[in-house]
Amino acid sequence: MMKLATVVLAAGEGTRMKSNLTKLLHPLAGKPVAQYAVDIARAVGARETVFVVGKDKEAVRQVVGEEGIRYVVQAERKGTGHATMQARSVLQGRADVVLVYYGDMPLIKPETLQQLVENQAQGGSVMTILTLVHDDSMGFGRVVRAEDGRVLEIVEEKVCTPEQLEIKELNCGLYCFDGDWLWDHIDLIPLNPVKKEYYLTDMVAVAVADGQRVEAVATTDVDQMIGINTRVHLSWCEAVMRKRINEQLMLDGVTLQDPDSIYVDATVQVGRDSIILANTHIRGRTAIGEACEIGPNSIIQDCTIGDRCRVTASVLEEAVMERDSNIGPFGHLRKGARLCAGAHMGNFGEMKNATLGPGAKMGHMSYLGDTAVGAEANIGAGTITCNYDGKDKHRTTIGEKAFIGSGSMLVAPVDIGAGATIGAGSVVTHDVPGGRLAYGVPARLKNDRVRLETDGSGKDG
Repeated sequence: MMKLATVVLAAGEGTRMKSNLTKLLHPLAGKPVAQYAVDIARAVGARETVFVVGKDKEAVRQVVGEEGIRYVVQAERKGTGHATMQARSVLQGRADVVLVYYGDMPLIKPETLQQLVENQAQGGSVMTILTLVHDDSMGFGRVVRAEDGRVLEIVEEKVCTPEQLEIKELNCGLYCFDGDWLWDHIDLIPLNPVKKEYYLTDMVAVAVADGQRVEAVATTDVDQMIGINTRVHLSWCEAVMRKRINEQLMLDGVTLQDPDSIYVDATVQVGRDSIILANTHIRGRTAIGEACEIGPNSIIQDCTIGDRCRVTASVLEEAVMERDSNIGPFGHLRKGARLCAGAHMGNFGEMKNATLGPGAKMGHMSYLGDTAVGAEANIGAGTITCNYDGKDKHRTTIGEKAFIGSGSMLVAPVDIGAGATIGAGSVVTHDVPGGRLAYGVPARLKNDRVRLETDGSGKDG
């Protein structure tokens, strides 16, 4: 079985990004740019991947991780050939085929590089290059072929003859090598007399001089060749990646009302027959079930949403919606919030670290913080759980089928029993037993002479 290794060239400082963050760690459709290089390596079946990095080695390592990845440092930036040389000590004798590509080209499709690998693995050549056939040269070097398809040379645009300038096949800078031949010959790359650097492109000339065959795999998809050097390039990649993601969602059975206004991260999962409406952002590790309706004007981050849920013009962060629950418009689920099966949260509601039980309803303009609400309970408009005393957070428990009247304040810690009723406008500072009615400021039990803050003897408890 062929042993494939990948070398990711990632030592560029990215100065044109004008950022304190290294270029490869800028986010693109919900993932750092470097993560796409890792995904490619895994998709093409690489046994080992070497990241050639610069001074930001530790920052890249922390984000990308170490599973199946080795890191080597290019201490001095002396070109792509010199960068590839740094991987020799790690890979020499360990791979039949070595694929070299750039870490700042996240739009390269795995199937494109798989073609490159398969062509090289068939034998007969020591090097296979990826080329682009395009009318606009974009300053790329021209690929000169022999009549039998062999690559004879790559000529940089600035030194091309008029005839060579007419060539439409361009060098993309992505290469696949016979592993043994690469490491035995990489030292033969000549030093560029102007830039004082070693360019991997010159391995074509090394191979031809050695009497070896160089082949090329051509593509016409110019989007794949976008490299990120500025934030303008990053925005181009974002647009292409978003279009790919949205198209794949639609092909998988998801309806997008207006794909141009819908932003979905590459890390998101959406079930079939779900509908995403306009001006909606779905981010992070979000999973949405089947037959949901999401949007319009919604933002969802790192959430789990079950089947047949509805989110209307709302913001959800690190929250859970179980099947058949719904929220909005203008609702806000914060970290730790959970709508259980069939629960309803209406307009201008907010929950944080709270659970709205199965079938429970919170119609509008209420806040539940650090609260557990039982099944089929009703939370009236304007209800507030006062969970913070200025120093610590406290919990509120509301039992099954409890009814909380409008404008109530539940001062935690407090427990409202199953089936209890709280009269509108009450301020509840002590527990209310199940099945009882409490009302007033401060709240007291109906038909009781003493208020809830006493123990029943008429004296303070």
